[in-house]
Amino acid sequence: MTPLSFPAGTGLLRRLLKGLLDRSGRWPGRCAICHAWPAHSLCETCVSRFASPVVRCSLCALHMPSGQVCCVACLRQPPAHRRCIAAVDYGWPWSDLIASFKFQGQTGWARPFATLMLAAEGMQELLDEVDLVTGVPLSRERLAARGYNQSLLLARALCPDKSHDALLLRLRDTPAQHSLSRRERLLNLQGSLAAEPAHARLLLGRHVLLVDDVMTSGATLQSATDTLLQAGAAQVSTAVFARTPAPA
Repeated sequence: MTPLSFPAGTGLLRRLLKGLLDRSGRWPGRCAICHAWPAHSLCETCVSRFASPVVRCSLCALHMPSGQVCCVACLRQPPAHRRCIAAVDYGWPWSDLIASFKFQGQTGWARPFATLMLAAEGMQELLDEVDLVTGVPLSRERLAARGYNQSLLLARALCPDKSHDALLLRLRDTPAQHSLSRRERLLNLQGSLAAEPAHARLLLGRHVLLVDDVMTSGATLQSATDTLLQAGAAQVSTAVFARTPAPA
């Protein structure tokens, strides 16, 4: 069987992916993107091609020119969270794999996605800093229909020692937001999130990392961040697997 090898310069990502394979103890078969065989679920060629690191705004994770830290929009109106990290841009091939993870019960994608998130610039340091890691909650109706919360699965895979499943509650189901503007999304989310009363004391004075699968406008993360801060968290940072690029 062909041994695992990586192109030069992949650094941390190479070590993380090899560690993921070593822990699994077997070859999963073929790459889900290019169908190369033998390979693990994401081969090193596709990772290098579709998940290469890019310079991103530290607050909204959109692409930035090299040498800049924060985009103009975030300088003018900083979000409530302290940091935002994204592993990849939302688009093919990740959009298809996210759909499988989110809607087709393929929960095994949590670990490969988390591995790519761990390779993102600043993620390891951020995980060392935070006290708690949690996911954006689903409503009771969506959780019952889906059977799992993909954001919580990502949070657990990202940092099992600090993850907590019950820090936030979704009080009501909200209409789909894909066709709404950012302002409409924020209005749609008003009153939909709350801190879990039984665990609210855990938030006091803590730095919380809020995890989601995809960030589009940032409205959901903003609403969840506001809820955590109002409940007593000292700081909130955010991390997503995929960030929707800015319109061309």
